[in-house]
Amino acid sequence: MRSHLEKARSAAEEDFGWRRMWSGSAAREGVWSNVRSAEVTLLQLVSDEEAAGRASEVMALVKDHLETDDPRRVRLARRLRSIISGEMSPSDRDLMVRALDAAYNALDDELARVRSLRNILWTATFLVLLGVAGLAVYGWFFPESLSMCFTPKVSPGDATGIDVVCPTAEDHDVPANTPASERAQSRDILTVEIAGLTGAALTVIASLRHIRGTDAPYMLPLASAVLKFPTGALSAFLGLLLIRGAFVPGLSDLDSRAQVLGWAAAFGAAQHLVTRLVDDRAQMTLAEVGKTTDAVIDPERAAVRESNMLGETTGASGPPTAFQDGAGPHDGADEGTRERGHMDEGVEGPRPRAGP
Repeated sequence: MRSHLEKARSAAEEDFGWRRMWSGSAAREGVWSNVRSAEVTLLQLVSDEEAAGRASEVMALVKDHLETDDPRRVRLARRLRSIISGEMSPSDRDLMVRALDAAYNALDDELARVRSLRNILWTATFLVLLGVAGLAVYGWFFPESLSMCFTPKVSPGDATGIDVVCPTAEDHDVPANTPASERAQSRDILTVEIAGLTGAALTVIASLRHIRGTDAPYMLPLASAVLKFPTGALSAFLGLLLIRGAFVPGLSDLDSRAQVLGWAAAFGAAQHLVTRLVDDRAQMTLAEVGKTTDAVIDPERAAVRESNMLGETTGASGPPTAFQDGAGPHDGADEGTRERGHMDEGVEGPRPRAGP
C-alpha cells in the first residue's frame, strides 16, 4: 500500500512544464489509479467492523462498473445484508476485495477508452491540419494549379472580354482567350480556408449546447470541437473545387467574390454533417464511464444457478438473506427456484438440470 501511495505522490508532484496539456491528464489518472489500488489493499487490512461499514460503498462501486450478471457482483449482492449485520466471514472479506478490485479495473478500462478516443481525435486533427496547411503552402507557390477563379459571363458591350472572379480579386474585361487560372492569386487558397474555418466556428458554437461537463481526466469534448476547424477549412476548399468543376449543376459560375467566400463559409459549416457523428461517439463514450450495460442474464437467476452448481441448499422459511443486485431485499434463492419451477409448468417432458 505504501508503494502505491508513493507512486501517487510522485505522479501528483511531477512537473511536466509545456507538456502538461498532453501529459497532465495521464498523470492525474495515474494518481487515482494508485490511490484506488491502495484502497483495495487497505480493505484487506482493516478490522471486520470497518470492512462491514464499507460494504455499501463497495456495492455502490460494483453496481456502477460491473455487469449485472458478473459473478462477483451477484455473490456480493447475496451476502450484503449478512455483511452489514456483522456476520462477516473471511470469504466475505475476500469477496469484497475481489469485487472492489474488479470494479476499479473496470473503471480504468472505461477511462482508457476515453483516453484512446481522445488520442485518436487529436491525431486526426493534426493530420487534417497538416493537409490544410499543405494545400495553403502549395497554393501560395503554385496558384495556377489549384485555381479557385470563375468566369461567370461575357462583359456587356464587349464580346471579346470576360470577367474573372477569384476569392481575393475580380478582373473585368479580360481577353476571352485568357485562362482564368492565370488570374489566380497566391493567397486564394488561404482565403478560402479562412472562410471555411469561420463557418466551422459557427457550428462549434452551436454544438456547445450539447456538450456536458465530465469528471473524466481527458478533455474529450474539446478534442471533438477542435477537429471541426481544420475540417471546415478542408471542406470549403473541396466544395469550391467541386463547383468550379461543374460538379454541382447551376453553381458552375459564381458572380462575385462575396459569392465565392459565402459558399466557402457554407461548405465550412457543412462539415458538421460529418463531425457530428464524432460528437455523438464522444458523448456516448463519456456516458459509458460508470454506467454498465444491461445484463443478458437476470442476476437472481444467475445466483440460483450458481447456488445449484455449488450444491448450496436454501430453506423455504426464514428472513431474506440477500439483495437483488444490491437494490433491495428479495426472498432468497428459493424464490428463484420456485419461479423457475413455475416457468417449467406447461412444458412437456422433463427439462435437463443445470448442475450435476
